[in-house]
Amino acid sequence: MSVTYVIGFTVKPQERERFLGLLNGVLDAMRHEATFVNATLHRDPEDAHRFLLHETWADHGDVLEVQLARPYREEWHAALPHLLEQPRDISMWEIMRTDRR
Repeated sequence: MSVTYVIGFTVKPQERERFLGLLNGVLDAMRHEATFVNATLHRDPEDAHRFLLHETWADHGDVLEVQLARPYREEWHAALPHLLEQPRDISMWEIMRTDRR
């Protein structure tokens, strides 16, 4: 069963560009993974340092056992404590319905 992770980030103002550079590298790499479904990055229109990431994968077990250990994530995970004002807010959701135009 697929799972969507909703991840909130509050980035230190001086680290915004580094945060986006590292995150874009991870997003560019993970889109080629077999169990990847989609990802959407949002920015708070009232705060340029707050971001929300929706990340959907086909298999939660694969994310935990394989995807989180991918080498392209190492620098990203190591940098997060230095980039963020506070720890990420992570929640998991199951898709019930998708509508597209």
